[in-house]
Amino acid sequence: MPTRGIVGTVREGVDLALTLSRGRETEGGRRGSRWITQSLGKNWREQNKEVSSYRASISSFRESASGASKVPMVEVPCKLCQSFKLHTLPTNPVEVKYHNPEEEIAFGPSCWLWDYVRRSGASGFLLPLSGGADSSAVAAIVDIANGDDQVKSDAIRVGNYKDGEFPSCSKEFASRIFYTVYMGTENSSDATRDRAKKLAEEVGSWHLDVNIDIVISALLSLFQTLTGRLPRYKVDGGSNAENLALQNIQARIRMVVAFMLASLMPWIHRKSGFYLVLGSSNVDEALRGYLTKYDCSSADINPIGSVSKQDLRSFLKWAAVHLNYPSLAEIEAAPPTAELEPIRSNYNQLDEVDMGMTYEELSVYGRLRKIFRCGPVSMFQNLCHKWYGKFAPSEVAEKVKHFFKYYSINRHKMTVLTPSYHAESYSPEDNRFDLRQFLYNSRWPYQFRRSMNSCKKLMRKKKQFLRV
Repeated sequence: MPTRGIVGTVREGVDLALTLSRGRETEGGRRGSRWITQSLGKNWREQNKEVSSYRASISSFRESASGASKVPMVEVPCKLCQSFKLHTLPTNPVEVKYHNPEEEIAFGPSCWLWDYVRRSGASGFLLPLSGGADSSAVAAIVDIANGDDQVKSDAIRVGNYKDGEFPSCSKEFASRIFYTVYMGTENSSDATRDRAKKLAEEVGSWHLDVNIDIVISALLSLFQTLTGRLPRYKVDGGSNAENLALQNIQARIRMVVAFMLASLMPWIHRKSGFYLVLGSSNVDEALRGYLTKYDCSSADINPIGSVSKQDLRSFLKWAAVHLNYPSLAEIEAAPPTAELEPIRSNYNQLDEVDMGMTYEELSVYGRLRKIFRCGPVSMFQNLCHKWYGKFAPSEVAEKVKHFFKYYSINRHKMTVLTPSYHAESYSPEDNRFDLRQFLYNSRWPYQFRRSMNSCKKLMRKKKQFLRV
């Protein structure tokens, strides 16, 4: 039988033996290494000669071998593999296919979603589709491809096919198991509504367009009845507390409506079971805390919970071409906005302005914090080098302080994050993924003081250098 995986070819056996030999020489001396060298291979007698010849061609090994005593051979009446046969050839090398990051985002979470829905007994998925980058990426990921007989059997069951019917194409199948819903308010724009509708048509989902202003008005009327006061947005003269509360009301109502539809739409369509609500919050926003607790980030499962915003935008460009969803290119080019505040001629809510940092910067902070375990001081030192010439040390210190402030005060949100697809070490810290105490001192007095002292030292050295 071919012995690919042990040696494959004589040269590979030599390389493998040499590698083991070097490893053993550093651990237990030359004698043990030479024993391992002679006991591997498809024909150990012949390979022993090859190994000896190869080792003799290297001067350091020749000197080592000249002073070594002869190692006895012990013949054992058994075979690890077949003896040499001219007509038996080694198997061909297996070409490894490495997916690029965009393909990993497309294929990994998609398989994870399918495995989850078939195991859970659900009848499909429901996604709050806002027309933004995150939810649109999730809609593109919910893409059903061809599979083996087991996949087809599960598809017939989940899709509720009867009388010998079976899925004819991915769009037809999506119309049976995938619901998308755009939940607009008076603050929503026609652009996001149109983008959501267009993408739903491309994917093939059953799309709903719902206006939730009536529910928001009912809650505000209840609050006015209780307190005699009515909150206002900041652009209309309201305070920060009023402005934030009004945004959170919209976000949380969307979560409630999504779960209501997921429970009742199968009943409307005479199907058994329920729909799994899909979340669409990315890892960067989770670590920064730029999400409302129990909004549409709260769902049954989240396929992009460990994917950064930068990677999602690259995925949207890739999917627009390779998955044949051209509307994703327009969605990627649009500036990210939550659309939770009124649109005015002189004001338009933007995510990066609200956060006080760009998504590119946020991704850098998140990776330094999660992958390299950086605290405020070590992050400041790393970024002083990374952003040298772009930002002064004092600016870097302020940016690091700004990130850690919101990272700290929003840690409570990490304890209730939706179960997510984790494919790398850059993932949010939730109560299943990180068991450390979730409350930090958001002032970070010692760390921030050290960062500022480092800034002062750097400025003094710079002035001394300029004097010279």
